[in-house]
Amino acid sequence: MATVIQTPESRPDPRRWWALGALIASMLTLGFDMTILNVALPTMAGDLGATTGQQQWMADAYVVVFAALMLPAGLLGDRFGRRLMLITGLGLFLAGSLVGALAGDAHWVIAARAFMGVGGALVTPLALSVLPSLFGPAERTKAVGVISAASALGMPLGPIIGGWLLNHFWWGSVFLVNVPMAAIGIAACVLLLPETSDPASPKVDVLSTALTATGLGALIYAIIEAPDRGWGDAPVLAAFAAAVVLLTALVLRERQATRPMLDMTLLAHRGFLFNTLAATLVMFVLSGLLFVLPPYLQAVLGHDAFGTGLRLLPMMGGLLLAARGAQPVVARFGPRAVVSAGLAVLAFSALLGSRTTVDSGYGFTALWLSVAGVGFGFSVVPAMDGALGTLPRDRAGSGSGLLMTLRQVGAAVGIALLGSLLASAFRDRIDVAGLPAKLADTVGDSVVAAHTVARDAGSAHLAASANSAYVHGMDLVLLVCGIAALVSALLAATCLPGPAPAARNESRRTPEMVTSGTDAGE
Repeated sequence: MATVIQTPESRPDPRRWWALGALIASMLTLGFDMTILNVALPTMAGDLGATTGQQQWMADAYVVVFAALMLPAGLLGDRFGRRLMLITGLGLFLAGSLVGALAGDAHWVIAARAFMGVGGALVTPLALSVLPSLFGPAERTKAVGVISAASALGMPLGPIIGGWLLNHFWWGSVFLVNVPMAAIGIAACVLLLPETSDPASPKVDVLSTALTATGLGALIYAIIEAPDRGWGDAPVLAAFAAAVVLLTALVLRERQATRPMLDMTLLAHRGFLFNTLAATLVMFVLSGLLFVLPPYLQAVLGHDAFGTGLRLLPMMGGLLLAARGAQPVVARFGPRAVVSAGLAVLAFSALLGSRTTVDSGYGFTALWLSVAGVGFGFSVVPAMDGALGTLPRDRAGSGSGLLMTLRQVGAAVGIALLGSLLASAFRDRIDVAGLPAKLADTVGDSVVAAHTVARDAGSAHLAASANSAYVHGMDLVLLVCGIAALVSALLAATCLPGPAPAARNESRRTPEMVTSGTDAGE
């Protein structure tokens, strides 16, 4: 039996809306954390001398840890108290933000991001799980919608807030902004939230958690390091081999478990499998684009950080508008048609974007970004809804957990693989003739480093070569994204089940679930 210290059905807590406000602040902070970092990466690269690989790790350290710990974090909250674990998560996120703000080099930033990932993994599933202890059935749906919307708002707010902070303060401010919001969340949890737990919940599988973290970490390490070390380098090959062994061991262990943390047998459901692949592909492309676009807008086109944030809004706007409009379109044409069409639109936008040149200007970029946002929204909402709609009700929880985890894996691999493709193409294309070997290595680290060297040397040729090389690498990334989306569209059109009966559509996922990575229905 679950232990609940206070039940809202018998006595509504008069402070419950204040508590919801604190949870909203916490989820909003997590929601814009990724996009605010992406806008800051070019500035951090210049100030810290971070290579493209280190910038990839700054983004991926959080995502890898988050993906590995999200499911066991929820179980920890069930067993030891959701309020306690929520406070712990906010505390870890706050501490990681402080370390990130005060970091003196890229390695400390990466460590801080990993630490923040632990906190984020605790906060995300538990922020929703405490709502039943605060709100009765009549108010709960509204509360879930409000807190999910807060997560979704983080994506468009992140670039704007990050850009404004970077224009007025140093890069550490994008970490420091998390501190007061997390502190408010901690205080509100201590003062306003009742403690709830479920001692009968499954124990945390420590070995499976370790296999997930180390296997995914080894895979990301190999992908990020390969362009610099070489794909045939011994440590890179060893990391790939370790990833295969560890992730295979994870799958075998989970298949044999009585109550698996990641229920791999769900992938035997055709509808769940291909809808999950579609949703994961969208995260792969979205995360990769958010990594490669800010340096293009800042270093190549010359916009400041705030201007860069504003210029990412067409994609965010298209995504949120399409996400909200997807359900009536699905009701009219069926999920298979909408998912396929959304992926086809995404493929078109990426292929269009791959025609970008140094002289294209922002107008062309805004065009394909807007189209990409629409493709994102119309593909991921019905894909996620369709994935969970194919499962029996008694497996909806495990299905949601697997879907959320795979989406985060898609994001981590997208940043690693597409970032590495960009780094390799940039290093191969930039003209470093006549530069000393050490300076040539610095120039090849990133487009920001190349512009710094060009400015110091007064070399317009080097700056132009850096711009041309970066646009070439970005075009390759967009070409890969377009091909991947097109293949996914064809798979969705041929392999997804037809329109589901009305009975299967009783439970709808909220559009905000798209951007937060959180199942608002749980």
